[in-house]
Amino acid sequence: MLKLSKKGEYGIRAMFEIAKEYGKGPITIKEIAERQTISIPYLEQLLNKLRRKGLIESVKGPGGGYVLERNPKDISLGDVLNVLEGPVALSECLDPSVIYGCCRIDACVTRLLLKQLGEKINNFLKKTTLKDLCDEEISIKNKRKSMVFK
Repeated sequence: MLKLSKKGEYGIRAMFEIAKEYGKGPITIKEIAERQTISIPYLEQLLNKLRRKGLIESVKGPGGGYVLERNPKDISLGDVLNVLEGPVALSECLDPSVIYGCCRIDACVTRLLLKQLGEKINNFLKKTTLKDLCDEEISIKNKRKSMVFK
């Protein structure tokens, strides 16, 4: 089963909350944690990584919190996941950080399949932005409202 780790999932969820507040001011770590039911200590670790890589900024003082460094339409899910997870590698033979090689690398159909699938996943993650997630939430809420009034 292909599965996103908790680090990646929580990172996307936290960035989504920060993106929803874009242009309104900072959102506190407590608000993010409450909205997404993520522990504050774990969230601090994730947000620090994202801050160090220039995706978010920490605003100090009263009314402080976190803001995006760029417009939500300019931050892809791939940007976030690369910071937290590293590159998509569906197999060890495709992981650039693995130093040993596989003896079947030149004739492995599974490797070819996983390489192509990984490229499609990467393209999807690069194309999908935080703004897309925010728009999707609005769309879902509007559908729910229209269902209630029918």
